[in-house]
Amino acid sequence: MKAGMSPASGRAALLGVLVAAPVVVHAAVLGHMAPAEALTEARVASLPAAEQGVWTAYLARSRMLLEADKAALAAERAPLASAAPTGAAAAGTVFPPAPAAKGGGDGGMPRNRPAAWYATPEARHVAGNIVSFQTPAGGWGKNVDRGGPIRQKGQHYAAFEGKESWNFIGTIDNNATTSEIRFLARVQAQAPGAAGDAYRSSALKGVSYLLNAQYPNGGVPQVYPLQGGYHDAITFNDDAFALVLQLLLDVAARKGDYGFIPEAVAADARVAADKAVKVALASQIVINGVRTGWCQQHDALTLAPVGARNFEPVALSSFETAKLLMVLMQLPDPSPEVKAAVSAGVEWLQRVAMPNSGAATSGNAQIWARLYDLQTMKPIFGDRDRSIHDDVKEISEERQKGYGWFGSGPAKAIQAYAAWPRK
Repeated sequence: MKAGMSPASGRAALLGVLVAAPVVVHAAVLGHMAPAEALTEARVASLPAAEQGVWTAYLARSRMLLEADKAALAAERAPLASAAPTGAAAAGTVFPPAPAAKGGGDGGMPRNRPAAWYATPEARHVAGNIVSFQTPAGGWGKNVDRGGPIRQKGQHYAAFEGKESWNFIGTIDNNATTSEIRFLARVQAQAPGAAGDAYRSSALKGVSYLLNAQYPNGGVPQVYPLQGGYHDAITFNDDAFALVLQLLLDVAARKGDYGFIPEAVAADARVAADKAVKVALASQIVINGVRTGWCQQHDALTLAPVGARNFEPVALSSFETAKLLMVLMQLPDPSPEVKAAVSAGVEWLQRVAMPNSGAATSGNAQIWARLYDLQTMKPIFGDRDRSIHDDVKEISEERQKGYGWFGSGPAKAIQAYAAWPRK
């Protein structure tokens, strides 16, 4: 983004380039995605002077929390290393192994059980695991079975499929952090008094983590403290942003499981939720004067659509759009701007729906591609080499089978809109 350019004008400029680009039909490769930019001091320096202060402070806080997370783990490991045989500490063999990675499912944190179940030893063990793996910054890693053992001193905070690293240590990816907070809220509701204090304290620390992670403009990065690359983008991908917004709304309301939330925290959550709604409205893609949906990720500063993983190029995303619309329709008193955004988003989903010819295994008459080209509104598909295709059969077999390119989920948003009393 050029110096002095506002987020809105920067996004409009990029969209102008995208819309004006020539359309290539039925090509084997439509193009290649460009990696997203990290949020850096150099980029912040390009903002108008009046806007730089809050972003500079945000980066400083992120860096401080990252160093504190690392220092806390190092402090736990120092006694283990000093007591280890020569060479063992360097090899890392004296530290407890990281928890095994386990993706999918509810992560061992079911939230649909009868209320009484959350008072059982099984539920409290899960809650204890959650408390033990919370980072000093207040977040959680992803893809860990919370029904597993309690964290040991010196054990890493997150799971790794390969060599230990500092990735996704605090994240909202794959429902992480929001799921842990919600489970703790359910358990504490069945543990009044001192028995639930640890769960309430951990949940409040998790809410504070989300408030700290929120960008000054209301967006939320995928990983916090910041990790760089596409992780710094405002992440709608896999419903991360929508899940954070929904949690903030529940915390702000202080009802049900969230009745323990102090009013001061609820007030902060209300402010954060309002900012999140505003940045969502500002990020909605407008093409030829018509609002459509959202992309998987938007740049933190310009709000322009950016690519995510190598096989997730800039594109309108039906899945993420549908989930965000569902959350926006739950706002108790939506503004005219919210109503217009929801109506336009639903209309876009209706325009790009396709007959279900077997691409998705559901009884729904219509399905949607995950990603749509901003120029043609046709489905597009990415591969690990960053190539972009107009036919799913053109990408590698691994990506054909390893990603949800089609689905009927957006139908729920259309159905909800039909019954939405505020439309």
